Amino acid sequence: MNLLGIGSRIKHVEFGLGVVTNVTTKHYWVTFIENGLETIELDSEFEVIEAVEDEVDTISFYEVESMLKNMLKQWSDISEIVPIGDRWKGGKLILEPQDTNLASKEIPIDTFFHKIVMVRDRVRVMEQKINSSKLDDQDKVDLQQYITRIYGSLTTFNILFKIKDHQFSGAKSS
Repeated sequence: MNLLGIGSRIKHVEFGLGVVTNVTTKHYWVTFIENGLETIELDSEFEVIEAVEDEVDTISFYEVESMLKNMLKQWSDISEIVPIGDRWKGGKLILEPQDTNLASKEIPIDTFFHKIVMVRDRVRVMEQKINSSKLDDQDKVDLQQYITRIYGSLTTFNILFKIKDHQFSGAKSS
């Protein structure tokens, strides 16, 4: 079976006349005159009105978009949405100085948590940049030890995270 290329015109038994706008390994994406965009199986029942060849994408736009999102998440300081533990939502952090003549400071825990997540994400980006840099291996190991200690220092805040996989982890004790 020859695959139709983008721009091929077909007449589908259910959806009518349409133009192939994308091709994946399993589907044609077809924009039909009366029914809009539909995805149909490659072996669906349809009549080829005009075939266009050699213009088949081997990967769909959705697949490209998914890969791009993953790359951006991995190599930028764009944060994923990290939920705070339910018991902390709407809470506040109160800092009281020992000197009672001084004012205390109240901070919404959500704001504080967001800043902790930003620190975590920026340390991750720094770690990735170090690992992909042209530093020699010993320098990379030395810097990685500092990063591990930073994560270890931040484990105090793990109680705020709703999902364990989002928490900090430092060096494991042997």
